[in-house]
Amino acid sequence: KKTKNVYSDLSTKLDQNLTIIDWKKRNSSFMNALDVEKNVMFVILTLIILVATFNIISSMIMLVQTKKYDIALMRTMGASKYLIIRIFMLTGSIIGILGTIIGAILGIILSVNIETIRNFVSSFLGQELFSPQIYFLSTLPSNLNFKEVLIVIGLSITLTLLASIFPAWKASKISPAEALRYE
Repeated sequence: KKTKNVYSDLSTKLDQNLTIIDWKKRNSSFMNALDVEKNVMFVILTLIILVATFNIISSMIMLVQTKKYDIALMRTMGASKYLIIRIFMLTGSIIGILGTIIGAILGIILSVNIETIRNFVSSFLGQELFSPQIYFLSTLPSNLNFKEVLIVIGLSITLTLLASIFPAWKASKISPAEALRYE
């Protein structure tokens, strides 16, 4: 918004024979490349979250299988299917929410301190990472957008809750008679 205001102010105050080009228009291909990179990074992050979601699903299914007899005992003692669903939904949700919170905190800390980390790794390895002559950057830039962080956190928690549904439903379908038959 501010760039457009400056652009319109300059165009009204300067001679009409002059052409005004701001740095974003002059470097439009670079700006488009940055936008594409931002979108690709969001897709990559979403795929990483999906892999973590599948890990939650698989670990919850293994938990259901190992606790099959305990679930059957609870059902024979009067636990309803909905109680079993709530227990496993709560377990999956706690795993996902704790993982999301820890991951978000670590990601924010790394993002805020990326230049310090780069300097430490450079001095530890004894060679320069991201040489300014090659990458045209004197420092490693990092822009933390809390709106995007909140979107990723929301996506992660939503996928975690969805991932907990199937194992919880599977646990509620365990028949006490079948599970305890050979015990």
